[in-house]
Amino acid sequence: MKRFFSVRKTLFYLLCLSILYTAYSTYYKIKFWDFGIKPNKTTEVFIIDAHIAFKAIDENVKVSFATPSVSKDFKILNEDVSAKDYTVSKDKDTGRMILQASNKSGKQNIYYRLMVYDNEEARGKVREKIPLAPEEPLYDEQERQIAEDILTLASEQEGNLPQELILLFNQSPLNESVNAFLPVQANLHDRADAIISLLALKGMPARLVRGVRLVEGKKASSADLMLEAYDQGKWRLYDLQTAKEGLPKNFILFQRGGISLLDVEGGENSSVKFSVLKSVTSSFKMAAHRAKLTQTDGLYKFSIYHLPLLEQNILKWLMVFPLGILVVVLMRNVVGVPTMGTFTPMLVAMSFVETGLGSGLICFCLIVGIGISLRGLLSKLNLLLVPRISSVVIFVILIIEALTIIGHNFDWQISTSAVFFPIIITAWIIERISITWEEEGAKNARKEIFWTLVTAISTYFVIASEYIRHFMFAFNEINLVILFIVMLLGTYTGYRLTELKRFYPLVKGK
Repeated sequence: MKRFFSVRKTLFYLLCLSILYTAYSTYYKIKFWDFGIKPNKTTEVFIIDAHIAFKAIDENVKVSFATPSVSKDFKILNEDVSAKDYTVSKDKDTGRMILQASNKSGKQNIYYRLMVYDNEEARGKVREKIPLAPEEPLYDEQERQIAEDILTLASEQEGNLPQELILLFNQSPLNESVNAFLPVQANLHDRADAIISLLALKGMPARLVRGVRLVEGKKASSADLMLEAYDQGKWRLYDLQTAKEGLPKNFILFQRGGISLLDVEGGENSSVKFSVLKSVTSSFKMAAHRAKLTQTDGLYKFSIYHLPLLEQNILKWLMVFPLGILVVVLMRNVVGVPTMGTFTPMLVAMSFVETGLGSGLICFCLIVGIGISLRGLLSKLNLLLVPRISSVVIFVILIIEALTIIGHNFDWQISTSAVFFPIIITAWIIERISITWEEEGAKNARKEIFWTLVTAISTYFVIASEYIRHFMFAFNEINLVILFIVMLLGTYTGYRLTELKRFYPLVKGK
């Protein structure tokens, strides 16, 4: 008895350790590989195409183009440049793409493609060094007075200074002071420069930010502008049209500060246009890229998710088997129901997954019913065991063949589902029922058939769930938990649920 409890305690401790390990592994996969609890989780991948065009003037050409640097702001899946006869390099400090060529003339076209994903995960988490105080802008007396009036007007409002300045410069009609401060027919870039200059007068560092809004189907547009100001100890982004604070959803930053997005030496009339295309891919397919980005690719390579797709699909089914086994163990050892064979119900349940529950039940009943009738005829011939079972197997094959042909001709999907039933298992079920019928009577045989179907249906509802199959595959460490639960159930020697009614008179009498 002492040894028994020692074994149980050991299994209990192992179960607790397996639960802790599974919980950590689940957190790890969600955190670093972005696995989802629910199936069919997808990742949006945006393809950004930048078309750089200019006219070369028979000189050596140098093109400098601001590109997103590798950072935690977003994740770069792929980066590519198409430029014939140009040498391509990248400045590691600034992140600018440098392209050079000799003796170029006429119209030039350069294409830059960027594939990014998970941009929103690091929104507002960019940390940079504290900037130096900006240089005070050079204004004449009249410009300074206008600038002071605008700052006073903005300070009277409830919001912070950058926001209120943006709102003032977007009023319609414009305030007289604001209108006088801006050049004639001022564009968004002019308004941003004016606001940066006013903030510098107040000693607040600010800069222009260029990027691209990831709007699906966006075609041939210029870079989007935002304002970034250093306020209350950190850089804050503002929309130049709405004054809303924060990085907008799906906005890729190409350049913070700097003079220009594109510089061309040896060329004229340069321009850059952006287009955006969105695609959706499975999070499992992106897991390898996330593992590489988070420097956990060494562990990922030794996981089942690094295997070819065919092997993954096979293992996806194998991973759900332990859960089906647990259901069978609970039904037999805790509930206490008789079934035909130990794991026959689980194999029948797998057939139901392929056929559908309704079609599978009808086909199962037809095949087994006809098979039992034919097996009864064989018993009168007094055949030996092996030939008798072999004959039953052949009968099952002929029954499945007949049902399939009938179903095809009458367009009955139920009959064609018969081909998914395991032939040997079905034949053994027929043989087992026949033997039970002969030795223990029809009542016990019907009882075993009934509880086998009940257990198979219970197992079917577990393994047929797409959510459960996904979870068991994505977080397969849970099979360790199931293993120790099954082993603990193996130490259970108490009453089964079906025995409570049977032994109740004894307990009552005591």
